[in-house]
Amino acid sequence: MLSMAFGIGVLLALSGSTATNGCNASQQLVSKLVQLMKDFAEVEAMPIPSLLLALNLVRDTSDYAHKWLLQWIKEVAVTRAQKDLTSGEVALYVLSLFSSCQDPWHVQAFGKTIDLVQVLQQKTDEEVAKLVADGIPKSTLYSVSLDALALCLARAGGYRVASVLLAKQVLSPDSQLSVDTRAVAALAMTCTYRQMDLQDLKHLLWKALSNVTNSFLNEQEKRGGMIGNIYSMGLALQALESTQEFYAPRKWNSTQACNVVFKHDYNQSMAIAQVLPALVGVTYLDVADLNCTTNNITVNYTITNTLPGTPFSYNTTVHVLAGSVLLKVLERAQEEEPDNFSFQTKPTSWGPMVISIHGLAADPDRGTYWQFLGDGVPLQEGVGTYKPRNGEHIQANFTIYKGKGESTMEGIKTYL
Repeated sequence: MLSMAFGIGVLLALSGSTATNGCNASQQLVSKLVQLMKDFAEVEAMPIPSLLLALNLVRDTSDYAHKWLLQWIKEVAVTRAQKDLTSGEVALYVLSLFSSCQDPWHVQAFGKTIDLVQVLQQKTDEEVAKLVADGIPKSTLYSVSLDALALCLARAGGYRVASVLLAKQVLSPDSQLSVDTRAVAALAMTCTYRQMDLQDLKHLLWKALSNVTNSFLNEQEKRGGMIGNIYSMGLALQALESTQEFYAPRKWNSTQACNVVFKHDYNQSMAIAQVLPALVGVTYLDVADLNCTTNNITVNYTITNTLPGTPFSYNTTVHVLAGSVLLKVLERAQEEEPDNFSFQTKPTSWGPMVISIHGLAADPDRGTYWQFLGDGVPLQEGVGTYKPRNGEHIQANFTIYKGKGESTMEGIKTYL
């Protein structure tokens, strides 16, 4: 298709000018693998989110196959993510939706809605708890690596602990992790490293990343370009493409590794999905840089209490998809800064109502409640329906209700 060839041609031109290494695969090879991947998708019994992720990374998003696969993934996410899918599978669903400029916090299908990031966080917490207690995760370390990567790219909570545990596994003298696991762990740890402020933990991640990347380079040199086996080459190439700072000043002979891939006739959908991004010089980490700017908005959010008691004021800036309701802003703020922006709601016939923020609960007997304003104007809709604008300043003020004939001072006396 012309649109596919044009999109891939643009990406190849960009990757050739910006990527430090990259395979610089021919457009003919990339187009062939893209079409094979789409053909495989049509005969699979279940959608493979890695295929959608790869299509998004090579910017092949305009035809029916992409739209059909995206819808199928949404449907399975809504119906099966909570009970049937492993944490690693949910992570790939999150990555595929996020790379499609879709909102993984609000996935809709069949008239139902699911917060897929919350599901992933719960499953990751279970993996981490078992890993800490028993030394092994609930599923696999490969899944935990995908979990940490997806949560980090989505800027959700929980990925730091998982990444630190992965670093310790990598550095363990008894470690026998597969190439695939180490490669995805390297992608996750790289994402975390770039978001981490604590120097001790950054040093741990640096050591683990240096360990992984140099072991890959050592194996490639010994085996004439091969790392693991031909089916692990895709993830290994992605890891080496993303982590040059951790093996510098050593150089990576990317041409040698890429030639191994060029010689192989890939005929498995998952293998193609993993190697295709590397062929055009991008990796799973580039999901965060895909051009979804028209679908994202920035909201400034402040919570304040000036009533008697312990005064406080906290401010943050969060990014959500355009069209998200205010509740999503509160959830994102809580995910990023739980110590400051924790909150609770209760269901009402008008939708969810915020009853507590930062541990300070509304009290009907004292007439206190949390009032929300947008750019200084009281909101007329609830958090479950109001949709903030890009750049809007949302304020949540702990307030005393002024009934008929009641002054603010009388309200404060009631509070006291």
